[in-house]
Amino acid sequence: MESTPTPTDFSEWQEGPELIALSGGDEAGREYRLGTREYDWHSHARAQLFCVNDGLIHVQTPRGSWLLPPHRAGYMPPDTPHRVRVSGALSGWSVFLLPSCCGLLPSQPCVLAISPLLRELVRRAASWQADAPHQPEQRRIAAVILDEIRQAPREALHLPMPSDPRLQKIARAMLADPAANYSTEEWAARGALSGRSLRRLIQADTGMSFTRWRQQAQLAWAMEQLASGRTVAQVSDALDYASPSNFIAMFRRALGAPPAQYLASR
Repeated sequence: MESTPTPTDFSEWQEGPELIALSGGDEAGREYRLGTREYDWHSHARAQLFCVNDGLIHVQTPRGSWLLPPHRAGYMPPDTPHRVRVSGALSGWSVFLLPSCCGLLPSQPCVLAISPLLRELVRRAASWQADAPHQPEQRRIAAVILDEIRQAPREALHLPMPSDPRLQKIARAMLADPAANYSTEEWAARGALSGRSLRRLIQADTGMSFTRWRQQAQLAWAMEQLASGRTVAQVSDALDYASPSNFIAMFRRALGAPPAQYLASR
């Protein structure tokens, strides 16, 4: 019997084991390449669960964008278009799952809090030969990994993209320059709207108030800047906060911890 050739891209391989785990780094030739780089729009035949130990990943999908700080796992269902920007990530891991394994997993991209058990099981799975059939003990470990993904709590790091073309124009402008110190009325004018209409429409479209949406966009930018090495003082100044302590207080209210603690391992 002719053997199935080893693929060059495990994320597209439909004939291999149901679960393939890979360690990530910034070395050339890595299947899961990190560092600081961008990956333009693409999708995978397999679902992907991915995590970084340092730095930050910003993922954009047609339905919005979300952030992946260290030691959280991003989940991307099969065949989901997405674009990825990696900032200062030197190590991490990725798991690719056959679509047949994903029936009970999230149907939309999300950020998951990962348990120590899941982290250790993925580390074990990353030591397996990626293109070899699973042995019975490996199948049992893979089943527990799926259980851990299914039960993992979701983290509120999503920024929904509005569907209204006028709001999309405003949202794209805000994401391109999140530190811009414009009033609600000035942002609204970019979509030929009044400030009142902007507030009403974005709440109905995204489920977020305009103030919260703007704050989430600024948080996303701030976390990328902090992950790339800028100081809290530099980021708070760029966002026009009166002082770094005011920025830290906002960050703590939004995400439950000050920047240094949040971006470090929990």
